[in-house]
Amino acid sequence: MAPRVAQVILFFSLSVCVLGQTWCNKNYMVTEPIVDPGGRFPTPDTSSSPLLALRCGPAIRPYLPEDAADTSTTSPTAILIDAPIVFSHISNAVPVTLGPGTLDVTVSVNGKTIASGSVPLNATKHALPFSLSALKPQKAAYTITCSATFAKSQKFSATGLLTYLPDPPADIGSVTKFDARTGALLARPLNGPKTAAFEPVFPIGFYTGYGNYLATNFTTALPQLKSQGFTVVHPVPSFDNITQLDEVLDLMEEVGLWLMYDMRLTYMSTTSVTEEVNRIKSRKNLLLWYTADEPDGTSDPLNATSLAANLINSLDGGDGLGGAGYHPVSLVLNCENFEFTAYASGADLVLQDTYTIGNNMSFSTVWGTPCTDDYGDCGCDNCHQGFPDISKRMDEFKQRIFINGWGLTKAVWTVPQGFGNETYWPRYPTGAEWIVESILGINHGGLGALHSPSYAIYSLTGIMYVGVVSWDDPTTADIKASASSLAHALAGSMNAFILSPAASIRQITLPNGVDVGLWTVGSATLVVATNINNQAMSLSLAQLQLAGGPGTVKQVFNSGSSVSSDGRTLHFDKIGSGAFIVTQ
Repeated sequence: MAPRVAQVILFFSLSVCVLGQTWCNKNYMVTEPIVDPGGRFPTPDTSSSPLLALRCGPAIRPYLPEDAADTSTTSPTAILIDAPIVFSHISNAVPVTLGPGTLDVTVSVNGKTIASGSVPLNATKHALPFSLSALKPQKAAYTITCSATFAKSQKFSATGLLTYLPDPPADIGSVTKFDARTGALLARPLNGPKTAAFEPVFPIGFYTGYGNYLATNFTTALPQLKSQGFTVVHPVPSFDNITQLDEVLDLMEEVGLWLMYDMRLTYMSTTSVTEEVNRIKSRKNLLLWYTADEPDGTSDPLNATSLAANLINSLDGGDGLGGAGYHPVSLVLNCENFEFTAYASGADLVLQDTYTIGNNMSFSTVWGTPCTDDYGDCGCDNCHQGFPDISKRMDEFKQRIFINGWGLTKAVWTVPQGFGNETYWPRYPTGAEWIVESILGINHGGLGALHSPSYAIYSLTGIMYVGVVSWDDPTTADIKASASSLAHALAGSMNAFILSPAASIRQITLPNGVDVGLWTVGSATLVVATNINNQAMSLSLAQLQLAGGPGTVKQVFNSGSSVSSDGRTLHFDKIGSGAFIVTQ
């Protein structure tokens, strides 16, 4: 966002061509009128009677030939069925007469049954195993048809795409799978054997300045980032010296850091994207592609992100028609509610960057105008509360993905604010504030109950994984130390819960403002909590429906928090956060 503001100010000082400039399709200059920006996500019509919105899709995207022989728990060959009962006309929702019994579901490809079974109403990601032996690897995705019968006479159907790619050719250096059970990314360990099993990756790191940082400091910066526990680096273009870029990426791979490759400046150029994808796709540490940076802010063409994603997919082993390639595609959206469906359709991973630290969210200190939901630019679109705006943005994006029927194909990541002392933001976040931002993103990346009367029956009990990629590095020593502490804690014990397909999740925001995420695996629960208040707060484990007690609570992350001596109460400093494993 900061480069965007600087660019607009430069245009203002040099010419009148800034007239008509908008952000999130809103006017923001004092000389411009208030005009409804439009582009809002439509609220589905409600229904007085129950509806069933059947969805289906593969557990893993893409499958590889090795998955036909080894149906591991990491890459299970299964079709996931969602069967939400709702009272809103969301995608594929049709009337259902409720009663006892289950759905009888059959999954077919080209008219041949590959899976079948009973699925409970309101099921979330119910797995129906199948065998890849009935299919052959190919570039084109298979269309799967899921037919369901309830109470013998009620019929329902849904379709999805199943990608079963050949082994990657020599010019593809790695494969990243999308785990639809959790939303996690799966990859072989960096610098491990080519036949190593896929394992989940928690992406935590920074958008990292290239020309102003990595290009001249990479020999020390990259090993340091690795030692600090970060798993991914997102170099920010431009990349003018390709020889030098190769040296940076070579070392990144050598030290064991994943690459999030950015094409923000070129994603609308077919020639440039083709050249860049063909140059980068052979890298062993390529984790994912990144195309548009805040395309909703700049009102890029509505089909731009989809066109770019399809082109990348076609160059990266996929069919370019909606099936998966060897690596997923990501982008970041800045607007709270402008053309979400159009822009998000061009990504597997949708990032949100809600920056609320230090800026005046009701009056623009840059443009001298008020900021409302239809006018103005205060650096955080439609933000009114601060930290809660992050939670709200994550929840809204998740809900829209659910409404669109994308729950088995997309996940939401968070971009904590790691910058300041510029334009709208007169100060940097503290390290503790950076942790609050990140934990809110992690907690609200999970799938809990959808808090709307229209979805009251449907409770999502699976998890939808989140990545944490902060804008931007270099940042302050305080932020970096706090981020490193979180990265090490995630790798230490938190990931075993957050990345587990077996985990059930709850998200609770207590009346005192403490935000809590709970991941339960077996008899143990990971409690990740953050206090958004400028005063100390406490919560009892009983409020979380956990017993606690002496010897039952282990603290695994500390950013201004503690557990009481009797193991029944968690204490948080102002803007304090912590993670605890509670064993029942």
